[in-house]
Amino acid sequence: MKPLEFTNFEDFKMMIGKELPVGNWYTITQQMINDFANATLDKQWIHIDEKRAEKESPFKSTVAHGFMSVAMISRMLEEAFIIKSVKMGLNYGLNTVRFPNPVPVNSKLRMHTIVKDIDDMPNNGIKITFLCTIEIKGQEKPACVAEFLAALFE
Repeated sequence: MKPLEFTNFEDFKMMIGKELPVGNWYTITQQMINDFANATLDKQWIHIDEKRAEKESPFKSTVAHGFMSVAMISRMLEEAFIIKSVKMGLNYGLNTVRFPNPVPVNSKLRMHTIVKDIDDMPNNGIKITFLCTIEIKGQEKPACVAEFLAALFE
């Protein structure tokens, strides 16, 4: 997928209410899940104990942390668009986030995104509100639905 390119913030503001390109598929490996567990200190067995999960979990495998999908939003957005004038970007937060469906190991995820709103900020910045839906390949319900905010500066 080739990202949409914009010269500057004024150019990007035409995207309000529109969908960005659908992202690439990412396979969620056990190594990724283990790395996330180590980074967050969330080592619940449902995430890291493959044998126990196969026997005791209703999903019959380990599943990724819900917050792992949220943590991937920034990377997925980077692939959807580029604003050439941007010097710096920051995660600004989340208004809402839900995890409607678990993500079993080896699932494939990609993101659908709508630019909901863009507000001007001090210091040549904008705050963008994105409506993000992280799809699981072959599943009707998404892994994550979030209203994600980012601050970008020229």
